[in-house]
Amino acid sequence: MNTFTLLTIIGAAALQQVDAFSLPNTPQDRRSMIQQIVTASATVAALPSFPANALLDNASRDVPAFAGGIAEGKERLKLAIADIDDLLNNYDVITKSGGDNVRLYLGTQGVKSHMYGIMKVLKSLKEEADDIVEYTEAMDSFEAYKNQAEGAAYQSMFVEHSSAKGTPESFLKTAKGDIVNLRKYMGDLAAQLHLDV
Repeated sequence: MNTFTLLTIIGAAALQQVDAFSLPNTPQDRRSMIQQIVTASATVAALPSFPANALLDNASRDVPAFAGGIAEGKERLKLAIADIDDLLNNYDVITKSGGDNVRLYLGTQGVKSHMYGIMKVLKSLKEEADDIVEYTEAMDSFEAYKNQAEGAAYQSMFVEHSSAKGTPESFLKTAKGDIVNLRKYMGDLAAQLHLDV
């Protein structure tokens, strides 16, 4: 069976023009079927495409583990900052599905965000900083806020079923405050490395 025949069968089935994947017998039927397939293909091609910076979800491509190197580390930090900026700019949309989406952006749930493995990246760049003491202090503060944000986002998923006081929304609000603070420290780290972000 050649590719054209296979595509014709699939297209016809999708358009519900053919019963049990059998081709029509007359040339007129084939012609109209092909016209419908072409029309359907043009409709699919006209659908909007997603921008390169579309919001993360579980269908997003995986971010590979950090292999090491100064250039890769600096680029990874810039991309991680962009992910956090996306999180903050779209926080209300992202949190509609719950705290797991926040954790996805923080790199603590899944490997879709450039925040995945960020501490290894930051530690590898320590020697490149203008002031290693200030860099280390900013890195420690960043890590503390990241852990707090992750904890609040995680708790937001279970607070309704526990004896803890609060609502998912209150825990997500707390997480956002921590994310704002960790973003500040990411800016300090980037400045120590002379990165334009």
